[in-house]
Amino acid sequence: MSSITTGTLSIRKMEARDIQGVVVLDRQSFSLPWPESAFHYEVEKNTASRCWVAELIDDARNPVLAGMIVVWLILDEVHIATIAVNPIFRQLHIGQRLLAHTLINAIDMGAKKAFLEVRKGNLAAQALYRKFGFIEVGVRRWYYQDNREDAILMNLEEMDKDRLISFQ
Repeated sequence: MSSITTGTLSIRKMEARDIQGVVVLDRQSFSLPWPESAFHYEVEKNTASRCWVAELIDDARNPVLAGMIVVWLILDEVHIATIAVNPIFRQLHIGQRLLAHTLINAIDMGAKKAFLEVRKGNLAAQALYRKFGFIEVGVRRWYYQDNREDAILMNLEEMDKDRLISFQ
């Protein structure tokens, strides 16, 4: 594998041509990955969906998929449906930058607040969300079908664009 330049992260709308790579990333990241058809639906048909990919540039100037996010914008609320960072690029703040970009875009589209579910055992993701100001508001017992793990419900009641810009 050629080397990657971590300083050249770009975030753009997910397109149908990205889906195969996104599916691979999803499978690398989650024990209950989405089917490919779900990503096609989100990118091609769901008008509430906002899908983004983060790319890094390798030394041959080729884009490499580093992360992805799918959110749903419903009225003034953003539901974070899924977010993942390629395991080899974790801890480079890619997830943080991707989430900030997505929330800023949602604010520009009229969003006022955000919410999500996260595995009780996914402490790294919970820490990221807390950094953004999300707070725990509840638990969905036995939410995840693979191991009956609980989901922690988290809300971001007031999205501050200036604060979010600092995470990019």
